[in-house]
Amino acid sequence: MELEQVSPSDTGSIREFLRAADLTLAGLDAPGVHLWVARDERGRIVGSTGFELSADGRHALIRSVAVDPQQRSAGSGSRLARFAMDAARQRGVERAWLFSRRSGPFWQKLGFTGADRGELASALADTHQVRLFVETGQLDREVAWSCLLTS
Repeated sequence: MELEQVSPSDTGSIREFLRAADLTLAGLDAPGVHLWVARDERGRIVGSTGFELSADGRHALIRSVAVDPQQRSAGSGSRLARFAMDAARQRGVERAWLFSRRSGPFWQKLGFTGADRGELASALADTHQVRLFVETGQLDREVAWSCLLTS
């Protein structure tokens, strides 16, 4: 699966893809958000992954990991998630965090463990997704996960 970094011209198509996957669209074009997509032979997005950095660069909120339903069960989701984790690690991130109410077992296989929502919100308070969740009250309904990226 070849990944390419999302460019400003991809904003509409990545929003459509993530909306269909029922993932958060807030802040996709913000400077601290790093996104990549995989495309099929026709150029259609079939996978996405990314993260949003904390202001101090020590934490990353893994986000926008999605696979087209026809591409699932082939390990694509794990490859996309690992790509985001590796890219964050290469930028010096020490801990990855994410929200997931439905995919806990998937994330656990990648080394994530349940985390405190408040701790996540504190570490990533300046990220678009956390600010949105706090402002709307959605934070209280979320399930937080984290994974140490350094040994």
